[in-house]
Amino acid sequence: MIRLRSLTLSRGGTALLDRAEATIAPGERIALIGRNGSGKTTLLAALAGELPPDGGDIEQPWREVIRLAQGLPSSTLPAWRYIVAGDARLEAARGALEQAEHDGDGVALALAHDHWQEAGGLTAEARARSLLAGLGFAPAQAEQPVDTLSGGWRMRLNLARALFAHSELLLLDEPTNHLDLDAILWLERWLLRYPGTAVIVSHDRDFLDRVAVATLHIDEGKLVRYAGGYSAFERLRAQRRQQAERARAAYDTRVAHLNAFITRFRAKATKARQAQSRLKALERMAEVAPVRALRGIEFSLHEVGDCPDPLLTAQELDAGYPGHPVLRGVELAVRRGARIGILGRNGAGKSTLVRTLVGELAPLAGEVRVSRSVRIGYFAQQGIERLRGDESALAQLQRCAPALREQALRDYLGRFGFSGEDATRPVGPMSGGEKARLALALMLHERPQLLVLDEPTNHLDAQARDALADALAEFDGAMLLVSHDRYLLRATVDTLMLVAGGRLATFDGDLDDYAAWLAQQAGSAAAGTGSTAAAGLTTAGRAAAALAAQPASGEPSSVRPAPAPAAGGHAARQERRLAAQRRAELARQLAPLDREILAVEARLSEVDLRLAALERQLADPGLYRDAAGAATVARERAALAGEKEALEERWLEHSAAREAQREAFEREAFDRTP
Repeated sequence: MIRLRSLTLSRGGTALLDRAEATIAPGERIALIGRNGSGKTTLLAALAGELPPDGGDIEQPWREVIRLAQGLPSSTLPAWRYIVAGDARLEAARGALEQAEHDGDGVALALAHDHWQEAGGLTAEARARSLLAGLGFAPAQAEQPVDTLSGGWRMRLNLARALFAHSELLLLDEPTNHLDLDAILWLERWLLRYPGTAVIVSHDRDFLDRVAVATLHIDEGKLVRYAGGYSAFERLRAQRRQQAERARAAYDTRVAHLNAFITRFRAKATKARQAQSRLKALERMAEVAPVRALRGIEFSLHEVGDCPDPLLTAQELDAGYPGHPVLRGVELAVRRGARIGILGRNGAGKSTLVRTLVGELAPLAGEVRVSRSVRIGYFAQQGIERLRGDESALAQLQRCAPALREQALRDYLGRFGFSGEDATRPVGPMSGGEKARLALALMLHERPQLLVLDEPTNHLDAQARDALADALAEFDGAMLLVSHDRYLLRATVDTLMLVAGGRLATFDGDLDDYAAWLAQQAGSAAAGTGSTAAAGLTTAGRAAAALAAQPASGEPSSVRPAPAPAAGGHAARQERRLAAQRRAELARQLAPLDREILAVEARLSEVDLRLAALERQLADPGLYRDAAGAATVARERAALAGEKEALEERWLEHSAAREAQREAFEREAFDRTP
């Protein structure tokens, strides 16, 4: 049990926590959230014993504490060996083993071998390589010296090192920052199986919703606990804020505006899964609109007005670098009002595609046509590096709009969180999130009609992400979005496209289909049965799997048409009778799997109900008066969470097997059809 009693922490003379109180039960995964600069990283350092409190007390009983390193690692060791070297117990056992061998001491050698095995030495290399694979490293990269890897991959090594070593308390500060979506999904599964206590700082709301059982919010120097992940925190905090009469007008105005937009969107939304997914995301945004009205950041997007259609087209486009094409044969038309999310694994070519579309990279073949007079706003992480560190936000905006009055520019910057002195201080010492906000402000001030955004939320805190999602959701221009932020994708795009196998194709599904495809692809790679695994996917997932399996120059896969019904009365009756027999036979063959699926679903319902009850108990401060009772509840909650994950995996396996069996039956029936 971790107890924070009247904890006071400060940094540089500024108080961050003032007599804060909190309790964390064994086995809990806690989301630690708050504004940039509120003290999240400082609190992690205090929990790790690296920083003494200025006042109060931290009761932290765990000895094996791992905190995710933030610096860029440097080593000549191969990547997998660098991971193993981060386990202090394993390295101590290795040292004792080498010393005993050097001394020729048989007794010491036997003891050293025992310690080596207890520390996991026999499986160390396999475990390290498995972690690296989960985080997206290719087998060849695992052999490369650390210093030869790029900065992003080296930062992933910090995470792999933190996950590899045995720990009782795991402290993760922005673990998803350098991960793509499939690596984030893998990390979610890893954390759900982690038996220890974890405190996680992240701005990825979907990630926190998936892994956190409770949330600690740093609010005006205090720690406020909420049950559940980030979305639950937002809902509960919104309910509390709604009780404050002083914010009533802001609440009503914001909710009415967003609901009016949802009404308009519902009238034109198609039945496509991604459009319906976006509608649900907008409705969830309306639920928490009151608390967002108080956040102090409101990204301002203009009305686009008249613009050409299409805005941009690509024909027979090959994109990449001289001698190294990444994508081939890209066909794309960005129409007026299009809202396209681009999915794909890390390194598949998403950034290469958008850089070619906006003119940063020259096409290797084919062409990109941009309609005359179209204004394109392009945001990428490297754009942050182009800001002038010795100038203020105001000075850089004045250069973009020299004719506007200073007060108008200040008002504009204020909506992006740069008010008062913040608008005039140098950009160089600013945080990554502040620089990202400024880069967005400068880009949006040009009133683009087409937004091309490559990972726009990587450095933004939760409030800034919410503000950007709200603004993009209502933007009436066109948009191409590359992001691993599932919440942002759900709330802002209507169409998904997938980059895989050197090609670009429409993904006819939503993000749940994409997650299922990623899981099946991972399973296929492990088992070497890609075609069998793909059979268990939805139509969208199977199409994506087929796309990923094609060579870059291959033709699109075709779909075999169903046989036409027989003509004539007697023939029609015969056909119906045969169809009924086929349905009955199919139902008989699928019955065992259907029973398994129903049993899993019934147990899932029981587990969900019990988990909800346990989370209500854990949210009650009175529970922690009895430390043993609280620990029992936390352990049961952790065990049920593990069971839920296993049930979900079993459900996916049974569903995949059922779909494969059904398709095999239908293919056989089709082959028998005269």
